[in-house]
Amino acid sequence: MSLISSAGLTVGKYLISPLVRVADGGGYSASVSVKSGRGSGTHDRVLRLIGRFRTPETARSHALAEGMAYIRPRFGASGFPLCNQGAE
Repeated sequence: MSLISSAGLTVGKYLISPLVRVADGGGYSASVSVKSGRGSGTHDRVLRLIGRFRTPETARSHALAEGMAYIRPRFGASGFPLCNQGAE
């Protein structure tokens, strides 16, 4: 499988990075990395998502949505802070 890289999205202290791969049987599969912290205190959670997608764009959108759903409970009623697309 080959990896298709994509820009991440910064939400507060989190960096959400979609990971899209060309699937063996055709189509695309998605994963998402949710990273927080800096230096030796960095924590990175990678979620492998279920499903196959027809285009890399739909796989990326699904991965970003799942990453946002993963961090949503950490913000409570205050909601999300402003987002920064394309962060590194």
